[in-house]
Amino acid sequence: MRRFLSWFRPKTLSGRMMLILVLGLLAAQAASLVLHLNERAGLMAAGHVPPGMPAFEALPLRFIWHVSLTLTTVIVVSLVAIRWATKPLQQMTDAATAFAHDLDAAPLDESGPIEVRRAAQAFNFMQQRLRRLVVERGRALAAVSHDLRTPLMRMRLRAELIDDSAVRDKLNADIDAMQAMVGGLLAYLRGLEDAEPAQRINMVALLASVIEDERAMGRATLSESAPGSPAPYEGKLSILKRAIANLLDNAVAHGQHVTVRIEDAPEALRVVIEDDGPGIPAALLERVTEPFVRTDAARRLDTGGVGLGLAIARDAAACHGGQLILENRARGGLRASLVLPRTRPAQG
Repeated sequence: MRRFLSWFRPKTLSGRMMLILVLGLLAAQAASLVLHLNERAGLMAAGHVPPGMPAFEALPLRFIWHVSLTLTTVIVVSLVAIRWATKPLQQMTDAATAFAHDLDAAPLDESGPIEVRRAAQAFNFMQQRLRRLVVERGRALAAVSHDLRTPLMRMRLRAELIDDSAVRDKLNADIDAMQAMVGGLLAYLRGLEDAEPAQRINMVALLASVIEDERAMGRATLSESAPGSPAPYEGKLSILKRAIANLLDNAVAHGQHVTVRIEDAPEALRVVIEDDGPGIPAALLERVTEPFVRTDAARRLDTGGVGLGLAIARDAAACHGGQLILENRARGGLRASLVLPRTRPAQG
């Protein structure tokens, strides 16, 4: 019974408010009808109304018109009033969506009824605090990462003074690993704070450019499926290029053969990268996109990297309202799908 009723229950707040108003109006009109019929029964008992007439034939036409006009008026006025009352909720939803994609999104307009103004002020205060926390965190990490380069350079110079070649090589390897972590962290922070405007991107040309760069570095295991001619995508060029390059680096590092293709649809564009490597344990598929997470049990230790490539790709997809989907292939290997929606929620 509850499942049956759920089909008729509106999903939106405005629809539910409208349903309540209409049901209340119908209940009021039903009560008015009962009172009218009781009055008619009294008139019939007093002999003022001819007996034997069907109940509803005795209803005056004026009463029927009254019910119809009242119902129509209430519905029209309620639609306008509910739309006006729920508009601040829609504006807050749009502002939250815009802030999720852009830290510098415009604040809410603090106008309207006092409850709406208070909600807008609270949202704007939260937005300012979050923006300040993210910026300050990024600056702190960037400063620490930058300052680490000087002592690392001194360590490398001092390592050259060590006579034992085995110890010297191990120390240089540790220094290289630390420098890779610093460089990766700075690249990750630049991606988080990138304020590049969106533009129309030829994804086929972008993918061909990244693949050409990979092949120029001697990675000839890449193969490209025929992508067709997808429509240009509205996005941030440098962020998408960095994400695709990281996914390709990850695939080439762990597989003997890598396939790249573009799948276009009216709803979303997908960049799919498949390798024939060892894949990732199912229990780690969700965590592997977190910063500095490496699945050494599934991936070889000699492949390099500090665990930021997939995190950068995930954030790039989220910046465009999409997502990064990782799944193990049935024949072995990993499939990484960068899903970029064609239509994104309104941003203010």
